[in-house]
Amino acid sequence: MEIAMLKTLRCLLAISGLVLASPGFAADNYPSRPITLIVPYAAGGGVDSVARVMANALGERLGQTVVIENFPGAGGIIATQRVARAEPDGYTLLFAVENTMAVAKLVQPKTVQYDSQKDFAPISLIGTAPLVLVGKKPLPANNISELMALMRANPGKYTYASSGVGTSLQVLGEMINVEGNVKMVHVPYRAAPDILTDIMGNRIDLAVLPLNMAIPAYRNGDIKIFGTSEKGRSKLAPDLPSLSDLPDLKNVTMTVWYALFAPAGTDASKIDSLYRATAAALSDPEMKTKLRDSYFLEPVGSSPSELAAFLTSEIAKFAPIVKAANINAE
Repeated sequence: MEIAMLKTLRCLLAISGLVLASPGFAADNYPSRPITLIVPYAAGGGVDSVARVMANALGERLGQTVVIENFPGAGGIIATQRVARAEPDGYTLLFAVENTMAVAKLVQPKTVQYDSQKDFAPISLIGTAPLVLVGKKPLPANNISELMALMRANPGKYTYASSGVGTSLQVLGEMINVEGNVKMVHVPYRAAPDILTDIMGNRIDLAVLPLNMAIPAYRNGDIKIFGTSEKGRSKLAPDLPSLSDLPDLKNVTMTVWYALFAPAGTDASKIDSLYRATAAALSDPEMKTKLRDSYFLEPVGSSPSELAAFLTSEIAKFAPIVKAANINAE
């Protein structure tokens, strides 16, 4: 009788051990409380809007609320540094963009107190989109070839606007200057919407803008678009040519992008859970359609290692342009 009871007890212990060891019953059943997603820009903007869409999708798949916290300031640097110093417990994440992770340190080496490759654990590249070179309607050029010829014949005559010194928009403008051997004069603005107003009002010649901001004005016939900043035609706007189609600008490529990062030292199993939830969300057909049609963003959902390699390549691409154009935001 005692032997039978002992065998039964051992069986029960074995079963309970298996249950406790299973993913759904782990001692640290991550996530066991809400996750905070830090957005480095103000509420209501384009970055914030995409972040909220992703937060809802992640929350559904992780079984926990993902709470957005906006920390605008210093072009996204304040929020990014905040996450770099956060506890690496998987409950504080960064909704990152190319400016904060690939450009900021190059143009503000004294101000930026984080290393995007050392102080963060990559999770997933969410999506990418091209920038566009736009022009006012009266400009006497109708395509990028004519525009380059016009600028070479009139060095320093034509101005281009960006959303500020040291932004990815300026980097693209200077990339065109360097690679195309032209001299557009940079005019920094504090807000991208003001650029569009001035282009439409013929108060500035050219500008670098996000695709989603420029497309409505272009489709209404209010501005010209000379090309997108991706290699080949963008899936998001296949009717637009690529700047790199012109042989002189074959090396001109840039995308704006959104990605998820955690503080360095975050447990690999938590990073994997976050990556899998992100990839699942971005593979959903409804989500893909929403990001493409509403936000002009091409979904990606890369692995952590792929995001790490992508970030390295982005920094390597921008560094020589920043140096050649002497871009310094400090």
